[in-house]
Amino acid sequence: MKGKQIVVGVSGGIAAYKAAELVRLLVREEAVVQVAMTVNATKFVSPLTFAALSGHRVVSHMFDEGAGAMDHISWGQDSDLIIIAPATANVIAKIAHGIADDFLSTMTLAATAKILVCPAMNTRMYENPATQENLAVLRKRGIAVMEPGAGPLACRDEGPGRLPEPAEIVGEARSILSKQDLAGLQILVTAGATHEPMDPVRYITNRSTGKMGYAVAKAAMIRGASVKLVSGPTFLPVPRGVEVEQVATAIEMREAVLKHFATSDIVVMAAAVSDYRPHATEEQKIKKGPDTLAVELCRNPDILAELGRSRGERHCVLVGFAAETEQLLAHAEKKLKDKNLDMIVANDVSRGDAGFAVDTNEVEILFRGGKVENPPLMGKEEVAALVLDRAKTLWEAHSGYGK
Repeated sequence: MKGKQIVVGVSGGIAAYKAAELVRLLVREEAVVQVAMTVNATKFVSPLTFAALSGHRVVSHMFDEGAGAMDHISWGQDSDLIIIAPATANVIAKIAHGIADDFLSTMTLAATAKILVCPAMNTRMYENPATQENLAVLRKRGIAVMEPGAGPLACRDEGPGRLPEPAEIVGEARSILSKQDLAGLQILVTAGATHEPMDPVRYITNRSTGKMGYAVAKAAMIRGASVKLVSGPTFLPVPRGVEVEQVATAIEMREAVLKHFATSDIVVMAAAVSDYRPHATEEQKIKKGPDTLAVELCRNPDILAELGRSRGERHCVLVGFAAETEQLLAHAEKKLKDKNLDMIVANDVSRGDAGFAVDTNEVEILFRGGKVENPPLMGKEEVAALVLDRAKTLWEAHSGYGK
């Protein structure tokens, strides 16, 4: 969101304190952030807090000293996005009915920018038919509305009404501001390691955390795709808007992938699937015994190779990943050919800055036909965007796309 002009509107609810973190995250994304507060919001958080975080003056009154005479118009027309967080029932009602009695409501009424409303209030207030009707009016007018979270509230009620977490709001903002060039496409992504049990306590696995696959799924969703994520065990939060199917073993991952493969336009197999599993799983915990213990292993199904064999002439882009520790290009080229892939993303996982459990990656992208791309070290979100760009290009290369 670098360079995007974003106005954060803060209204008078207890969740106003979360808006400070929202502003901080937006600034970290290199957006240009201005903050408009209602008078009631200033009772919860000082305007000085938002001024320090945003680096810009904060407006809370129509006639604030130092405010421009036309700020209530220019702010909403010069910005790319207005985020109202928290949006109280009162502010939502004002927007729905065109009431403009303070700076925030007047700016919103005059705005030509996209608007994202993030409700936060008592559960009964949120569920009240008046609030629900007002939210329906906003949606009908093309204003984006985030569903609030559910759980314990400051008023000691429990239910829907919690302000979404600031990171989730930033993700929604990124989606609104992003090109929707993958809209209409069905994208299947696998992520994480698999766990192959030896007994009820122990299992065989690898060091994959799922970060790369989750980054691909999130980036695809932001760009408008319908995303199905098949994930091995991980501690990562599921990106908002992504449909996830949790699995544990390679066998379970195969079943889930085959279930969705026929309806997928692009398949990105970023999971680190265990090549072998114990031939037998003990029903009880294996007790300590001799100095050595032999475990017989058997091959797991090669899911990626099976997809490559079964797709035939079907219009589908198949992307693999190759995590290697030596002869990176040679191993990746063989995998690309043997598994009938359109492209493969290879990286040296022995490197400290490009392997598992880190936020960066340096990859080689190999294509059917011999082309190789060598991007520099990037964040995994940037790698995900690049992978999707190239997969989209391959998809568009098929005759008839977009006609």
